[in-house]
Amino acid sequence: MITAHTPESCMRMALAQARLAAQEGEVPVGAVVLYKDRIIARAHNQVELLKDATAHAEILAITQASYAIGDWRLNECTLFVTKEPCPMCAGAMVNARLGKLVFACPDPRMGAAGSAMNITDFKGMLHTVQVESGLMEDEAREIIQDFFKLRRLEAKQDTAGKTMGEQ
Repeated sequence: MITAHTPESCMRMALAQARLAAQEGEVPVGAVVLYKDRIIARAHNQVELLKDATAHAEILAITQASYAIGDWRLNECTLFVTKEPCPMCAGAMVNARLGKLVFACPDPRMGAAGSAMNITDFKGMLHTVQVESGLMEDEAREIIQDFFKLRRLEAKQDTAGKTMGEQ
């Protein structure tokens, strides 16, 4: 029995990718690409692993999706991502002619799909991306907040340990 993917099931997959990223010490962002009711790409941030500033979940997923369909134009694809894309990723979505972006939580500081700026709907570009936000926002925010709380705690412990060792 084949079941259709719902927006919620796609975002759950993206959240699972974000959790993988967190386990690997990466900023926990996950992405999934849906094409004609098939998942054709799954990715999470791999900036630290690959030592590549462009290895964001969205970029990796766009690359996988393009390979999967044999075209750089992703007009019929929907990308589900756990956090609002940065300017680099939003620009890649425009350049890839992405059909639709669905993200979970906004990024008021760096979000480029409507929060801090709006590259996905910038008039004058050759393409605009349809955007929906807020799907499973609380779960995505919790993953990100937990990750950074842990990072701050670890940094505080490292600092305390160095201070103790210097005495």
